[in-house]
Amino acid sequence: MGPFDVPLDGERVQLDAFVEDYRRAVEATLDSLTEEQARRGLVPSATTLLGLLKHVTWMQRVWFEECVGGTPRQELGLVGTPDESFRLADDDTVASVVAAHRRACATARTTVADLPLDAVVTGHRSGPRTLRWVYLQVLRELAHHCGHADILREQVLAD
Repeated sequence: MGPFDVPLDGERVQLDAFVEDYRRAVEATLDSLTEEQARRGLVPSATTLLGLLKHVTWMQRVWFEECVGGTPRQELGLVGTPDESFRLADDDTVASVVAAHRRACATARTTVADLPLDAVVTGHRSGPRTLRWVYLQVLRELAHHCGHADILREQVLAD
């Protein structure tokens, strides 16, 4: 069920529906691509389709595991900056990055399951946030990067 299929349910149901829809959409940009296509650099930055999914995975872990869950990113084994999160390792594959994304999403769902949107979370280094703010930030990031991924996929498939 996509976010537009959710009737006038509560705000949380609607936020969850949008987040899940964007999670699926960003993964779908890798559907039926070769490893080379997924890694192909088409812009001057390190942004690739596979790198976008790796970054989105990192971003969700930062917001849900660090900010909401309270575990510092160093303890989570995460790189320190957004720019680093786009960089692909030699052993990153479509399958491994998709699997990591799905694990991060499952962990995020569990982390927020029992928290109300007004819960104040304190794990982010710039200060306290409400869970609602975290949801909106994650949605903003997911939507932003889905747009990038759509354009990159279009370019990859045009070659």
